[in-house]
Amino acid sequence: MRRFLARLFAVFILVLAGYHGLVLWQVWQLRKHNPDTTAFMRRGLEHLQSSNPGTRLQHRWVTYEQISMHLKRAVIAAEDQRFLDHEGFDVEAIHEAYEKNELRGRVRHGASTISQQLAKNLFLTPQRTYLRKAQEAVITLMIERVLSKRRILEVYLNVIEWGTGVYGAEAAAQHYYGKAAAELEPEEAARLAAMIPNPRLYTQNPTTPYLEQRTEILLSEMEYVRVP
Repeated sequence: MRRFLARLFAVFILVLAGYHGLVLWQVWQLRKHNPDTTAFMRRGLEHLQSSNPGTRLQHRWVTYEQISMHLKRAVIAAEDQRFLDHEGFDVEAIHEAYEKNELRGRVRHGASTISQQLAKNLFLTPQRTYLRKAQEAVITLMIERVLSKRRILEVYLNVIEWGTGVYGAEAAAQHYYGKAAAELEPEEAARLAAMIPNPRLYTQNPTTPYLEQRTEILLSEMEYVRVP
């Protein structure tokens, strides 16, 4: 029995090493190649096509220079204000989130950095399990070691969900404002950044009291944000 368990464990380690080796190769490719799709995009498209087989995602890749500086500032202000200072994990934000969750007696605040969110979007699922968080941590380290902060932000802004079937800054700018991502004004950028935690809620109704309040807060914070 012990021999069997030892062999089973060895096989598990080999499979795990093989999986992360493949992921590392894919992350390495991101230095010069843009991803055609992500795990979240595939999942979203599958869901939409289950009711409408002809559905296509709204998504078009644009370069870093083709994304408004206002949106870059707004997203960092909203999602990861210490983006340029940490190496993938914001320890201070994690501690703050833990204290807030303890105070409320349930998990309501997260502390995922842009790098962690990118790892999840590219390779994982939305499920909140210890295994997925462990995988996310490993992939986050890969992303931080292989890619520059500028490239991390460029990929992130091009792949994250901004509404049902809407992925990336260009599609979001076109969907909500009928303009290119490069042309977004400060308030438009702040509103898009405020949508990120729950984008599908705002697909057809991009105006709520919370969204208005959050937009105003981000507008006041954006000017202090450093961008790669």
